[in-house]
Order: sequence, then C-alpha cells, then structure tokens
Amino acid sequence: MRFQILGPLRVGGGEATITAGRDRAVLAVLLLRANRIVPVDELVDAIWDERPPATARAQLQTCVSRLRHRFAAFGLAPETIVTDPIGYGIRTAPGELDTEVFARSVESARGAVASGRLVEARRQFRTALELWRGPALSGIPNQSVRRRAQSLDEQHLAVLEECVDVELRLGHAAALLDELAEQLERHPLRERLRGQLMLALAAVGRQADALGVYREGRRRYAEELGIEPGAALQELHQRVLAGDLAVAGSERRATVPVRSLPRTISDFTGRSETVARLVKEIEEGETRIQLIDGMAGSGKTTLAVHVATRMADQYPDAHLFIDLHGHSERAPLSPAAALATLLRQLGVAADRIPVDLDDRLAIWRTELADRRALVLLDNAATAAQVAPLLPSGAGCLTLITSRRRLVGLDEGRPSSLPVLDPDEAVELLGRVAGEERVAAEPAAAAEVVRRCGYLPLAIRLAGGRLVHRPRWRIADLADRLGGARDTLAELAAGQRSVGDAFALSYAQVSPAAQRTFRLLGLHPGVRVDNATAAAVTGLPLVEAQDVLDELVDAHLMDEPEPGRYRLHDLVREYARTLLSEPTNAAERQHALGRLLEHYLYVAATLGRETESPGTRLTLSLPPASRPDLVAECVDRGLTWFDENRSALVAMPALAEQEFPERAWQLARASWRLFFNGGHLDELVEIHRVGLRAAESLGDEPTQALMLNYLASAYFRRARFAESIALLQRAVELCRRSGPPSLLRRVLWNIGISSHGNGDHRRGVEFFREAAATPGGGNELAERSALLNNLSYVLCVWGRYDGALQAARQHLLLAREVGDRRQLANAVGHIGVIRHRMGHTGPAGRLLRAALALHGRAGNRYDEGEILNELGVMEREAGRPEEAAGLHRRAFVAMSEAGDLVGQCGSRNLLARALLDQGDVRSAQDLFGRVLIDAMRINHRYEQGRALDGLARCLAATDPAAARSHWVRALSLLRQVESPDAAEVERLLAELG
Repeated sequence: MRFQILGPLRVGGGEATITAGRDRAVLAVLLLRANRIVPVDELVDAIWDERPPATARAQLQTCVSRLRHRFAAFGLAPETIVTDPIGYGIRTAPGELDTEVFARSVESARGAVASGRLVEARRQFRTALELWRGPALSGIPNQSVRRRAQSLDEQHLAVLEECVDVELRLGHAAALLDELAEQLERHPLRERLRGQLMLALAAVGRQADALGVYREGRRRYAEELGIEPGAALQELHQRVLAGDLAVAGSERRATVPVRSLPRTISDFTGRSETVARLVKEIEEGETRIQLIDGMAGSGKTTLAVHVATRMADQYPDAHLFIDLHGHSERAPLSPAAALATLLRQLGVAADRIPVDLDDRLAIWRTELADRRALVLLDNAATAAQVAPLLPSGAGCLTLITSRRRLVGLDEGRPSSLPVLDPDEAVELLGRVAGEERVAAEPAAAAEVVRRCGYLPLAIRLAGGRLVHRPRWRIADLADRLGGARDTLAELAAGQRSVGDAFALSYAQVSPAAQRTFRLLGLHPGVRVDNATAAAVTGLPLVEAQDVLDELVDAHLMDEPEPGRYRLHDLVREYARTLLSEPTNAAERQHALGRLLEHYLYVAATLGRETESPGTRLTLSLPPASRPDLVAECVDRGLTWFDENRSALVAMPALAEQEFPERAWQLARASWRLFFNGGHLDELVEIHRVGLRAAESLGDEPTQALMLNYLASAYFRRARFAESIALLQRAVELCRRSGPPSLLRRVLWNIGISSHGNGDHRRGVEFFREAAATPGGGNELAERSALLNNLSYVLCVWGRYDGALQAARQHLLLAREVGDRRQLANAVGHIGVIRHRMGHTGPAGRLLRAALALHGRAGNRYDEGEILNELGVMEREAGRPEEAAGLHRRAFVAMSEAGDLVGQCGSRNLLARALLDQGDVRSAQDLFGRVLIDAMRINHRYEQGRALDGLARCLAATDPAAARSHWVRALSLLRQVESPDAAEVERLLAELG
C-alpha cells in the first residue's frame, strides 16, 4: 500500500517525510476523498479552518507543488495528484490506499457472516482490523480532517464490534477479554461494546464481573448523559442475572461456568505421594488424562475430588462431575446418556442436545475445544464407556475413576490405588475417632486398621462406631473386628475385606434394624424416604422411623435431609448379599411385592390427579394395603416424583421377572408424570419394559396400551413417523383383542400424530373414525378429549368456523364433566381461534383466563401454547418488546415439556418479535438456527415459518435472496395446507 491513513499518515510504504503541516493537511483531505476532485474552497477551509488569508489559493498551489515534488522522492509519479478546473484530486489504484483495502475486507467478512462461514468471517474481519495503527490521521489537528478521521475511527470501532460478535459465536470469549476491556476504557459510553464485554465475562464464568461492568456503565450513563442504559443492555443484564444468554447474539450459549465437583472431605488423609505425583504430572503437562483405579472402598473418588479441588484454579472454565454408575445399583450410563448430562452441566439447552450419539459427541467436542475445563468421570464401567467422553481440547484435564483397570484406553496415565499404609490408616482413624483417643491405645488402633484391611471406607465406618460409643475402648472394637465374618470376598484388601466393617455395624443393631437394612437393599434409588421404608418392611411409620434412626447411628446409612436416607453403594451391596441368602428368599419376595405396590399406588394417584378423565385409561386396582403411606407421599405432590424419579424408572425392570403385571402397571401409572415433565427418554425406557412384560404374559390389549403410551414420547420428540408406526401396531392388536375404548384412543392419537406430521386432512379422518368407535364407561369425558384435539387441528389447518364450533362443543362438555384441564384447553382454543378470526378483544380475555387455568394445572406445553398466542397479539398491537418476553417464557415451557416442535415455534415467534424491534441481525441469526433445527426434525411448517422470517430480514437489502426464501417457504406451507401460505404469496407479489 502506497498510502496509509488508518493511523499516522504514511506515503510510499513508510513513515511520511512530509513535515509541513499544511502539506499534510492537503494530502489528508485528498486521500479521504481519493479518486474524486476536492474543490479548492473545501481544501482552503480544511487548511485554515474556515479563516483563510487573502493569499490562500496561492499558498494551496504551493502546497500541491511541494507534494508532487515529494512524491517523486517516494518513487511516485507527480501526476498522481491531478488538477481540475474546480480543484485537485489524488489517483489511487486498487490496493494502494489502506481505507479501500479495509472496506473490501469488511465487505468480504460480512458476506461470510451472511452465508454462515464464521471462521472465514473472523479471518477477514481481523485482516481489516490489522490495518489500523492508531487513530486515523493522528497528528493532523485541522478540524475538517479530524471530523472525517473520527468517522473512520467510528467505522473501525463498529467493525471491531462485528468481529467480536462473530468471535463470541465461535466461543473465543476468553481471548477477547483484554481487548474488550481496553476498548471499553477508551469508549466507556458505547453500549454495544459494554454488552459484548458482559457476554464474554459471563461466558468464562465471571458473572459477578459482568454485572459490575453493567453497574459501572449505568453509573456513567446517569452521571454523564442523565439517562438509563438502553433496552438491549438492560435485557442483557437480566440474562446475565438469570444465567440465560440463549438469545443474546451468541451461537454458543454463554453460561456461568459449572462448578459440579462434590465437596472435598475435610479429613482427607494419606495418599501424599500419589497426590504429589498426580499434581506434578498434570502441572508439567505430562498427561491430560489420569486413570485412577482400585478396589471398592479404596477411596478413588475421594482422591480424585481432592486432586481436582487442588487443580481447580488452573481450569477456570468448567468443573464437571458425573457418576457413570459402572458399579452401582443402576445399569452403567450409556455414553449418549452421560453426554446429555455433561452437556446440560455446560449449559447447553435441552433443545440443542440431539438424539444421536455422534451428534452429541460433535457438540461435546465443540463446547470443550477451546475451554480449560476439568472433567471428573467417576465410577466408570469399561474403557468403551468412557472413550467417547474424553474431551478433545488440549486445555482440558480428565480424571477417571473405576474399579477396573481401563486397559482399552489409548490415552491416559494409570494410577492403581493400593490400600493405605499403616501409618496413614492410623492417622485416618484418629481423625475420625479422635487423635487423643487413638494416641492412648496405639497398639489397639494399629490392630483396628489392620482388621479393616487398611481400606479407607472400612476404617471410617469403624471409627464412626467409636465416635458413637464413647465408653468403648479401641481394644473392644479390635476384638469385635477380629470375630467378624468375611462376606464380600470380591472386595478383599489384604487378608480382610470391607464386609468385616459392614458386618460389625450390622451385628450391633437390633433385629428389627437388621431386617430393615436387608430389605432396603431392594430399593434401586440413591435415596429412600421413611414412608417407602415403612412400606417395604410392613412396619408402622413411627416404628420404621425409629429403626431408621438406629441405622443412622450405626453408620449403615446417613440422613442428608430429614426423613430422607441414603445407603452407600457398597453398603447396599452388602445388604443385598444378606438378602440373597436362601433363608431370606420368601422375605425378599414379599418385600419386593410391597415395594412395587407402594410405588404403583403413589404414581397412579399422582398421575390420576394430572390426567383428564377423557384421556385416562384407568388401571383396575384393588384398594391399597397401606393407604396411609400412599397418602404420606401423595401429599408431597410432584416433589415426591422429582425425588423418586430414578427409582420409579428402575421399578418396572425390577418387577419384570417376578411380577410382570406390576411392570406394565407401573409404566402406565407413571406415564403422565414423565410426559408432563418432559422426561421422555425415561418414559421410553419404562414403557419398553412394560411392553416386554405384556408380551411375556401374552396380553395383547396391554401390549396395545404400552405401544400407545410409548408413541407419545416419539410424538413429543417430533418423530411422528415412528409414533404412527407404533400406534398402527396397537390398532392391529386392538382390532384383534379389544377393548373398543382403547381402539378409540389409539385412533385419535394416530390423528394427532398425522397432524404433527403435517397431514391435517388425514388427522381429521382418524378423529372421525375414533368418534364412530364405541368408547369406554365415560363417554362424555372421552368425547370432550376428542373435541379438544379436533378443534386444535382444524384451527392450525385454517378451518376456523369448524374449529370454533368444535371448541365450543368441547367447552360445554368439559364443564359438564368437570374436567379442569379440558376446560382450560377449551377456553384457550376458543381464544386462539377467535384471535385468528380477528376478534382480538374477546380473544385476549379468553387467552389470559386459559393461561391462569393452565398454570394451576402445571401443564407446561399448554401454557407455552397460550403464551405464544398472547405474544403474537402483543406484536400485532405494536408491542414487540412485550411479545418477545412472552415468547421467551413459552420457549422455557416448551423446553420443560420436551416438545421439539413447540421449541421451534416459540423461537420462530421470538425472532419475529426481535425483527419488529428492529434487531434484524439477531432475528436473522435466530431464524437461521430454527431452520436448521426444524430441518433436523423434518417439520415442514416450522421450516416454512423460519424461511419466511429470513426472507423478511433480507427483503430490504437482498431482494433476490428474500425471494428465494419465500419461494421455498411457500412450497412447504402449501404442502401442509397452512393458512400462512396466503401471507407469503402476498409478500412475494409485493416484492415484484
């Protein structure tokens, strides 16, 4: 480049030797208007700031002459400066003037952004920004030059902000912090820059600093401008507070870094050499994967958490922890399930977590590619389980614990934990039981830890007995340990085992406590409540509570919360070993029956409270044998479900072999709880077990029942073809074996799935067939539920008159039946239909009433549906900010319900609201992401809406692209017979 003005003036590729101030001013003005003639008067004003002397024109000619002479010295042709009757100009070829190079690079970068090529966009933006060597034309004080130079500086800052947007989307937040802080210090009143620094800080976990940046800005705006921060910055502030930056212009969700490590124990003892070696290897970069294996109870997790806590400051972006259940009461987590949990810890929204393992792996590796994160994978089963979970980022540390040596892993430094050495073991006993007490009986203390096999878990249990038996000598405990029976030979440590410690504690409690301890080994969950303990033992609740307190005192279980108890997995294994003895077979079967019955009746009661009578396929159950315990749990409502969800998932599999009827009953009873809560993977798991159980019984009606409810999960996940296939199998079974009421339900569910698949006409045909099929004992309730679906489908199809007629009939029947959920649906659907018919006044009142009803019922999907409709009304009324808030609430509700189509719909509507606010860039970005997600689930209607939105964003700047998008949208909307097609046709016609 021969001319550079993006910084101090340079000519000929080096620092300008043009020293005369007037000559520099003239050249600056000419270069600011390169390849154009600058009038003499304008040049005179630029040199003398509008106070020219009488000889100004002559002096200007002299300046031009000197410049031409200097150009020759720089190897430039004097004719580079041209003379015109009205003034002077300077000729520059492509690539000779840095402002032109800057403009071309910026244009290329913006084109790359528009086409989604973010890495290329970042490269072009940075190429442009590197041309700047300081403020434009610095050192030239003339007012005219300074005004034009300030305009260039403003362009520089705007391009920097565009570049930062791209880099935030690429996940480069940490690298931007210093640059953003420096720029904000120079430009403290620039809101976009302040918001970007807040985003970057939040993305690396510095939420408090992000909030501080906002507070400082608010103070400055108030003191210097007398105003509050703008709406966009205030909204960003709220998102930082809420930890939700999903719509803040970042493609990767900016989240507060997770701190998921368990709390390290305060009396961690021993392992000093192992800890020192691990820390040294990690700090010196010898390995980024550490494998810690050893026998059960050897303290692998304790050691890993201790090391992780020591190293935590070196990995500021995330501290992740997951129990892989390689050796626990649950089946080992699959890599796909583990990735889902880890991604949620990282703040990845549920709707962004795909179904396929490979897609989850891609997101996982992308999220950690440029982070310094610490990942603790605890209790691994096999190398195959953990291999996909290893982060690919060079800045990540992974600690893996397992009871097995993971020899199949290609990476990682193995550390096999031995038992504690004798001195460390005695030190640990002293920390648990009291150092003075141990010092008084050193020989007995050494014998206790030897009898515990120097195993940390056994030593802790033994020490706990001493703490709660202050009159015992340590020698008494040593004698008791010496007589203990070895019951867990597979967990042997030296000549002893952890079973000796468990047996000692077990032997010290009452027979009632021993029986309770054995039977609680049946429970598959991590925690168990007192009512469940009473149910499984058959004891009155008060007596069960006393026995549980005794077990807590014996350290055979702990009580993390009042009335909630937990067995360590090794202790539970010991309990199961006791229960598996042949003499306990009858006791075990009776207890299992009581446990399954308790969970079945609690789930059935809670599910019945959330289901509509017309959609309820009632289980025929006799009265509960322990209604008091059922009521105790039901009174806690959905809190009970949240606390017992993992156990409830395991119950059908626990029942499958010995109580197959209970297996499918449990699945059916808990369906609504899992469905409403959006726990769809678990819903599939339990209904597959229920289906197997029904097949083993040869019970075709129950097989159809399981298929019907299994299909609901696929419907929510927008896998409509699979849902329809399952329901068609159910139809075949129903036509062969009945009952008609189930056949009616399956037929109308095929109608719902057909509608979801974009075939409204076929959906209505199935509804009509269902209406003609005999129902069950509650004909009015079933007809009410059927009209609910019919009115909704007709509305979406654009048949508003028929939809309104069906919705009003639905309202009458819902009132007669007394079904609050159906009543809320009817009121809401009438509101939606009337809004789309143009009756906005009554529509708004109906929708707000429906929203209140849905909120009380706790149905998140229905709530989200109404919030979206209210948001559309607000946008149409010219209040896009209020609309955006409603659509964000709807998106949260749809996410909690697990409905992928509803999530796409909410985001499409949110993007429309952002567009109406004038935030075209954010709207376009969001429409583009929704289009990708809608294509992934093959939902044509939401694809069409996203394309329509993209066209609206581009219509003013790129009509050809807008037309292309609208043509594709129109094709999709016509395919699903959407009334939205008419509006797209109108917009296409207007575009010309």
